[in-house]
Amino acid sequence: MVTTMAGETSRLRATVDFVREQDTATLLPLLLPGLDGPELRSLADRCRFAHAALLLFPHDEQDLHTTLTECGLTADGPPRPSVVVRDRLAVRHRRDPADLDVGILRPAVTGLDGAHRTVEVFALTVAPGSGLEPLVAHEREHQHEAHLAFEVDGPDPLVLRGLCATLARHGAVPDGGGYNPHENGTVFYFAAPEGAKTEYRRMELYAPGDHRDVLTAHLTAHRERQPAEALLRLLTGAWTTQALAAFAELRVADALDTRQGTGIDDLADRVGATPRTLATLLRHLETLGAVTADPGIPDGYRLTALGALLRTDAPDSMRPLALLYGGPFYRSFGALAHTVRTGEPGFEHLFGRNHFDHFAADPELADLFDRSMAAGAAMFGPLPTHPVLLAAGRADTPATVVDIAGGNGALLGRVLAVHQRLRGVLLERPHVVEAARVALEAAGHGDRCTYRGGDFADVPEGGDVYLLSRILHDWDDDRCREILRHVARAMPDHADLLVVERVLPADGSKSLAAAWDLHMMCNVGGRERRADHYARLFADAGLTLVGQERLPLDGSVLHVRKATIPN
Repeated sequence: MVTTMAGETSRLRATVDFVREQDTATLLPLLLPGLDGPELRSLADRCRFAHAALLLFPHDEQDLHTTLTECGLTADGPPRPSVVVRDRLAVRHRRDPADLDVGILRPAVTGLDGAHRTVEVFALTVAPGSGLEPLVAHEREHQHEAHLAFEVDGPDPLVLRGLCATLARHGAVPDGGGYNPHENGTVFYFAAPEGAKTEYRRMELYAPGDHRDVLTAHLTAHRERQPAEALLRLLTGAWTTQALAAFAELRVADALDTRQGTGIDDLADRVGATPRTLATLLRHLETLGAVTADPGIPDGYRLTALGALLRTDAPDSMRPLALLYGGPFYRSFGALAHTVRTGEPGFEHLFGRNHFDHFAADPELADLFDRSMAAGAAMFGPLPTHPVLLAAGRADTPATVVDIAGGNGALLGRVLAVHQRLRGVLLERPHVVEAARVALEAAGHGDRCTYRGGDFADVPEGGDVYLLSRILHDWDDDRCREILRHVARAMPDHADLLVVERVLPADGSKSLAAAWDLHMMCNVGGRERRADHYARLFADAGLTLVGQERLPLDGSVLHVRKATIPN
């Protein structure tokens, strides 16, 4: 025990030296790599380095006093109760908080720059034979409560939210906190980023006063990082899919307004539902941001911008996606384990035939699928301004854009709407071509479009720009090579090919492409790919990848040309 107490005295002395030698402007970039320039100055203007903290385990008050004296510190009074640290220890070690006598002292330290700071000493009194020895050993080894603190000057909700957002942007992660009524102060803890250049792995924002409104959002983010809670939220994701699908199926969004609320009884009458069960559905959808309660109407709800995307008549309505993901694709994902075990798409295992044949045999499903493809049109927003299409739209001779397997013409229509001199050719299955013709003529593009019913072997020759949007991910590598060879044979030497896909990140970073990779495997036997994988497929077809640009919804557009033609 003598050696252990000597070790605590040594740690406390090192902490005192650290507090004396550091200052705000040099410490913040060490904790948050990449923080510099105006953002650093703004952060340093709003908060100041106030203290470094550590947790000690004295036998009694005299033991604590001796340790402080040996480090040249003078207690600022008797220890005050530390509610935040007490509760953190209770949760971490599954102890009754009443058994943890945690106090807090802040002896003063003057920095080399003349600034007045403190060392924050948490003291958990551990009497011999108390049974807390395992807790003490764990805390001494892991130093969970050691941290650096920055006090916020003139805190208000806007400032605090901005500071928390800045820390998160530079990799700090919410790690608990609380309000201490004994000193009327609010604490926001963060775990430092992996690249932090100090031995302290935690940092604190301390805001004088009661800021529990901001604290609630901070603690929610912290809870969602806890393994059990995070896993439970993931496991209930299927419930969210079905809640949104039911919302779409019942056309609740069509019966709501974004500006004024509707009472639950009236709403239930409109959509043919039971008020109590509809209220339960909307309560969950409110937590998702699809609807919001209207305080002016008892049990009333308004539609949000997110929920409005599920309106039948909304521009770029995503209602077809909700019905598809909550319908056939939801059912097929129930066979995902079968897919992983056997390699057979779950869709085929469940429905007895592949996705394309099954949808083609059911006109209503086929129509839903085609409309759902158009519902992802937000991905295509920037595509008409791609340099290849800009150049084609300004060419002396009107250029032709060929959309291969272009569905109902939603993408081609976007391109033609931006470039009035372009002409379009749509290649699709015969029954889809007719629907596309109606849609494109209704949009005013009929006089600039021609249509061809057929398969990939029927790619029209003579185009200037070819579009292949979300097609290759439906197929395995051999079929992709075959499709690309058909395209390459049809392309004149000067032509460009734009391939739209969700490309898997090479560094493994988060992307919707990972989820879609699973989706394609389970439902059609296809896959998402990395850019270098696509480049190899292009090369096998006599094509070369010359560029890649990002699109919304984690999409990418790959610019491809014939391999023999210089970039």
